[in-house]
Amino acid sequence: MVLSGLTLAATVIGLAIVTPLLVIFSPVLVPAVITLGLILGGFLASGGFGVTASFVFYWMYRYVTGKHPIGATKIDYARDKIAHVANDVKEKAEQLGHQAQQQIKG
Repeated sequence: MVLSGLTLAATVIGLAIVTPLLVIFSPVLVPAVITLGLILGGFLASGGFGVTASFVFYWMYRYVTGKHPIGATKIDYARDKIAHVANDVKEKAEQLGHQAQQQIKG
């Protein structure tokens, strides 16, 4: 009980001393804290982007060398599907071209 009272008294005295200092220095402290927060956030973001870029280049290296990283089968499937659709479009365009030529001749 005594320890709780001493802790409360120390807290009240500490706040009584520190509060005027915080009020006086707040025009300097608030922008400084905001600036430090932005700088820290920028460093963390750039580090995260660097790690992500490193992982992407590592993944691409493994894909190009044929080591099949995670997700490579989906990339291969999408590439094959796009090639198939492109081939279908090419065949349809050739068919329509032949029909147009026959209509012009006939």
